[in-house]
This record gives sequence, structure tokens and C-alpha cells, in this order.
Amino acid sequence: MICCLDLEGVLVPEIWIKVAEKTGIRDLRLTTRDVPNYDLLMKRRLGILAEHQITLADIQKIIQSVEPLPGARKFLDALRNKRQVFILSDTYYEFAMPLMKKLGHPTLLCNWLSVDSSGCIADYHLRQKNGKEKAVLAFKKMGFQVMAAGDSYNDIAMLEAADEGIFFNPPDKIVQEFPDFEVTRSYKELLRELLT
Repeated sequence: MICCLDLEGVLVPEIWIKVAEKTGIRDLRLTTRDVPNYDLLMKRRLGILAEHQITLADIQKIIQSVEPLPGARKFLDALRNKRQVFILSDTYYEFAMPLMKKLGHPTLLCNWLSVDSSGCIADYHLRQKNGKEKAVLAFKKMGFQVMAAGDSYNDIAMLEAADEGIFFNPPDKIVQEFPDFEVTRSYKELLRELLT
């Protein structure tokens, strides 16, 4: 049995919301909980960063101050004691590595960024399109049973591909659109579902 977890919204706060709070740029608050099309969302974000000349180093400085969600490390340690766990995220290694340290270095599969000569983010690069879903399908092809948990539109394909998909603190509108998934609201509930 393998457990695949989303990162932002499940184990750590939404990074872009933290960036929006620190910079005062309200439009950076939009996440995959709001916008189903990831490419459009990222292009919008990169345009805003370029307009305001916000560098990767600026964002990394903000991320250094971000802590995992309350109880996330304890939950993750308990889960890893019983199951193999992979974090499948649409974030970027350049953002996530300080957070991985705070979570005890779980295995992370995500994407990466390219930076221009001024230190601004020039582009984003997907490990592969629909990477979360394809990772789950690859684990299943290797003979593993897979349980997955996420909270956003960009997790739906992963949850559908898994043997069991579970929502963790999703927005009500996503629950209404995808009523077939179990909904959990605490780490205690999520742990119980993942260990059943």
C-alpha cells in the first residue's frame, strides 16, 4: 500500500497565499482551489511577479518563514510508520525544499523553475503533464495499491486514479462538484481513512 498526498493545503499552507500576504498583491491569492486550469493560473502568477519585479529569492525568503500546518508533522510521522508515503505536488523544488526539511524529508515529486539573469522566475517546467495522476498509475502498474489525499481541483485526477481517493479540508464547492470522494476535516480522520 502506498499513500500519495498533496502538499499545499494538506501538509503546509498555500505558498502563493503566503506570498500574497507578504507582498500585498491580492491577485496572488488565487490557487488551484479557485482556478481549475493550472497553466492559466501559473501564467497569471508569473506575469504578476514580472510586473512587480519579485524574484525567486524574494519568494524563497517568504517560504523560509512558513511552517507546516498544525499537526502535519505528527500526522505524517504516524502515517510513514505504517505506509510508504509520497508527496505529489504541483509546487516546485525551489519552493518546497525548506518545507520538506520541516516535515522530516518525505519523498517529494514535483516540478521546477527556470530563472532569468535578474533572478526573476522566467518559466515553470512540469515533470510531466498530469504528473500526480501518472505517478499514481505508475505505482499501480508496479503492483501497489494506492490511496491518495488532496484538497483542490489539481488533485482530482490523482484521487480518481487511486484505489481510494480522499479529500482533506476541500472547499465546499469542490465537494459539491465531486461528491463521490470521502471528505476528512482533521488529521485524525485522514489517518484513520488512510490506515483502513
